[in-house]
Amino acid sequence: MRVQRLLGVILTGLIAGLAAMAFVALLMAAGRYWLGISPPVESIPDRVARLLDIRTFFSLFGKYGGYSGLKRFGIISGLRGLTTAGAAVGVIYALVAEAPFSRRSRRRMLGTSLPALLFVAVSVVVVWIGMAIFLWPVLGANYRGLPPTSARLVTMAAMLVWYGSFGVLLIGLYRWMAGFRRQGVPAPVPAGVEPNETPMRPAVAVGTPITRRAAITAVASGALVFPTYRIIKSMERDATFTYDGTPYSGEGIQPITPTAQFYSVTKNVVDPDVDKGVWGLEVGGLVAHGKSYGFDDLKQFQQVDQETTLMCISNRIGAGLFSNANWRGVRLKDVLEESSPKEGAVEILMSAADGYQDSISFEKATDPTTLLVYEINGEPLPRKHGYPVRLLVPGMYGEKNVKWITRIDVVDHDAKGFYEQQGWGPHFVPSTRSDIFSPRTRLGGNGFTFIRQFKANQTVEIKGRAFAGDRGIRSVEFSTDNGGNWRPATIYYPGTRLTWALWSASWTPTSTGTYVITSRAVDGTGAPQPEQAHGIVPQGAQGYHRVKATVA
Repeated sequence: MRVQRLLGVILTGLIAGLAAMAFVALLMAAGRYWLGISPPVESIPDRVARLLDIRTFFSLFGKYGGYSGLKRFGIISGLRGLTTAGAAVGVIYALVAEAPFSRRSRRRMLGTSLPALLFVAVSVVVVWIGMAIFLWPVLGANYRGLPPTSARLVTMAAMLVWYGSFGVLLIGLYRWMAGFRRQGVPAPVPAGVEPNETPMRPAVAVGTPITRRAAITAVASGALVFPTYRIIKSMERDATFTYDGTPYSGEGIQPITPTAQFYSVTKNVVDPDVDKGVWGLEVGGLVAHGKSYGFDDLKQFQQVDQETTLMCISNRIGAGLFSNANWRGVRLKDVLEESSPKEGAVEILMSAADGYQDSISFEKATDPTTLLVYEINGEPLPRKHGYPVRLLVPGMYGEKNVKWITRIDVVDHDAKGFYEQQGWGPHFVPSTRSDIFSPRTRLGGNGFTFIRQFKANQTVEIKGRAFAGDRGIRSVEFSTDNGGNWRPATIYYPGTRLTWALWSASWTPTSTGTYVITSRAVDGTGAPQPEQAHGIVPQGAQGYHRVKATVA
């Protein structure tokens, strides 16, 4: 009978914990979906990601099927952890509530023991404080666009509500399932016991492994899974899995990339869906006057139109994680000057609605080409490209061009950004590079090859692009014998010093066989493209793009 009762206590606590956590999971999902509050299942993986070194980061890519697979794993692990925590706390609470205290020390409050109540209260407070400390770098995230100062307070308040709700529900559900009776009802006086020694009636024992009330609770909590599942499925349809890592490549490359085809890379499972009316930009740190701006406030500054090319640091030689567009915005320099930065400013630390952070030098921040932009190719920024406002930093890799920017801090030290903490960098300036995109190429186990064969004595037009950050392109050459001999190519779209250049060259092979076509560029300062090849880690790829051609 004692074993049966222990089993009943454990199962009742388990059901109470899972039921309470099911309700809290629904609260978290609703808060994320409608209010943009990042729940622990999302913020914990986000916090852990920046603590991983590059090697571990890429090894997890291979293990879980790329970045999207790793994102799914993080969310699924978070949901499993949430479920496990609810079950564990429920069981522990039940065991503490049913612990055999002495008659003198036993106390009942709302039908349960004081130690059990203290266990829940202390657990809620400790977890809340612990999570606030651990998640502090990402607590400023709000996927509706609240600035970090407000977002941090909202997120901490939401966490307290979530954890507090779990504690209250756990106690109430366990008490209801176990059938506790109120304190103060005398129990029957056993024979031989004096009236003044009459014990108080203890909690009614959970006499069977599953009571009727426990079964009802289990079914009711199961019903909560459905609305939670519906919200999660809605977010999954809105997830980044379909467009994260989308390149712009192929034979149809245009000087100005169509907005819908602009390359995309994101760290998020679901990107921010910012409300322009909620969005705000804070300027603080080492400044004389902290400032806050709404979207319309940016219109008071001089408007700037600027063509600029962006490229991801993960872009391999010959790959397409870069694009060129016309942007409109305001100079970051003008915005900073309104807050009067103090002496000793070293860097600018930027924070975004998704909790992402990165930094650039103060000198780069005050360069007239560094902009806060809100339009691309004459249209408002699309959601996945940083709506309503993002940073544009010519001459630096894409991760420095922070999307959904919500705060700028002037700092007097070297502040490490999201990827820099993993070990990327420390220099985020693209090397001069060139590649071939037409005729169409493909990447296989033996490197790049042209998809179609060429014919001897027939002229083929080769096209490519060259890019040197904010240094511009002076000239491009191409070779058909793997760099043995070089000929000048024609730059048919020179762009500006902030953009790529597009080049072409005519080639008429005179004999059959296998050729290696390659290109090299000279940047606007006269420096040649580096020939020595290395991969994307830790400062971006460099080297020549070599493509095999078969002439039949």
